[in-house]
Amino acid sequence: MASELLFDISSIDLSQVAYGRDVISKFNPQTGDMCQLDHMVWASDDFTRGIGVKHVRDDEFWVPGHIPGRPLLPGVIMIEAAAQVSSVIYQLRLNADEPRFLGFTRCDNCIFRGQVVPGDTLHILVREHNFKRRRFSCDAQGIVGDKLVFEVRITGMAI
Repeated sequence: MASELLFDISSIDLSQVAYGRDVISKFNPQTGDMCQLDHMVWASDDFTRGIGVKHVRDDEFWVPGHIPGRPLLPGVIMIEAAAQVSSVIYQLRLNADEPRFLGFTRCDNCIFRGQVVPGDTLHILVREHNFKRRRFSCDAQGIVGDKLVFEVRITGMAI
């Protein structure tokens, strides 16, 4: 069980927008309902750590069916959001003029620790675990307020 966050966020302004949809859409091809990242709050100077934001809305496609009368953000969408933040960090680290198409290849050690509901702001912390030009992995955590709600290791690959 995690006793602390992946890195200290106490000095980071979680309300800022460091990278908006314009930058995110350059790196991540997901659009419409599959775009799970609203913006990036922060990235470290070496692009080995970052924080993304997903504003959980009550008009999202999953709300009516997961769970009727008590909508909960599905875990698979939390993992997808973490993969999207990881992809942005990887591409920024590469300093890619031509973004690469990245495939999500696996997730490991996934633990859900709390619920996420419409109206919540999900902050997704990622920290590089392994970086190679074609393959990368990141540890990720999701927090709502001061509560850790999930953690996972994401692996992706340039295709």
